[in-house]
Amino acid sequence: MKLSIIIPVYRVEATLNRCIESVLNQNLDDFEVILIDDGSPDNCPQMCDDWAHKDSRIRVIHKYNGGLSDARNAGIAQAQGDYITFVDSDDFVAGNTYAPLIETLASDSTIDIIEYPIRDFAFNPPTVYTHMDDYWYSGQAYLHTYACNKIFSRTLFTDVRFPEGRVFEDVYTLPQLLKKAHKVMTTNRGFYHYCYNPEGITAKADGKALKQLLKPHADIIRNSTRGDAAFQQYYMHVLNIQMDVFELTGETPILPTCHISMSNVTGISKLKALALHLLGIKTLCKLNKIIHRVWRNH
Repeated sequence: MKLSIIIPVYRVEATLNRCIESVLNQNLDDFEVILIDDGSPDNCPQMCDDWAHKDSRIRVIHKYNGGLSDARNAGIAQAQGDYITFVDSDDFVAGNTYAPLIETLASDSTIDIIEYPIRDFAFNPPTVYTHMDDYWYSGQAYLHTYACNKIFSRTLFTDVRFPEGRVFEDVYTLPQLLKKAHKVMTTNRGFYHYCYNPEGITAKADGKALKQLLKPHADIIRNSTRGDAAFQQYYMHVLNIQMDVFELTGETPILPTCHISMSNVTGISKLKALALHLLGIKTLCKLNKIIHRVWRNH
């Protein structure tokens, strides 16, 4: 079973070698590495070519700059593996991560996605989801939609691509892949080392960026028929995003109002849920903005 490892490359001279070395040093027999030079203006294009000359498992695609989604999509189009995974070129993968995951996939070909630990998320014991709603809500997949700590069956991408020109692209893409998936496994084997970038989108997200994060979540809530505790916890997570968007943009909230049971929330979330019931979502957003303004001025 062949694994295609897609690595977009843009202005990462300082971390590219570490990233590629971590992938090549995996204890895995059959894999390919696709380096997507996304029009990087530094020495990265030459570094990619140098790596390809040293290792026949590496292919390089040079293209005009189109952003992360466009680079990943270019890699998907060229992938020859049975499975696809993604690595951001400022991150790296722990040793002996991919081999046991591929062994698991080989032992059960019905698994469409396997997710392994990243940052603070660990999965112990391994969990198998055959209902994608359970994975999204009860498994809180919405908190770790990252594409980089998952291995996907390539068939899921037959008519799914990352949205170009948008940030927080993983939040758009994972729900589309889950519509086609039948089984997801989370495991505590392996580790993806995410390296915080103070210049990255997440660190510098403004109101426009957070609107792009909010929209797919609001659409999911709007179209959901669930109302259980797991759904309500998800709603409170998205409500926080909505309040941040309102604070930064002042635009009318797009998140629909849902009933939240006080028994399903604790602490500050309980206060927010109570205020939501009494005041409505727009007034709650206004109150949150006033509180933050007063807090910053003291």
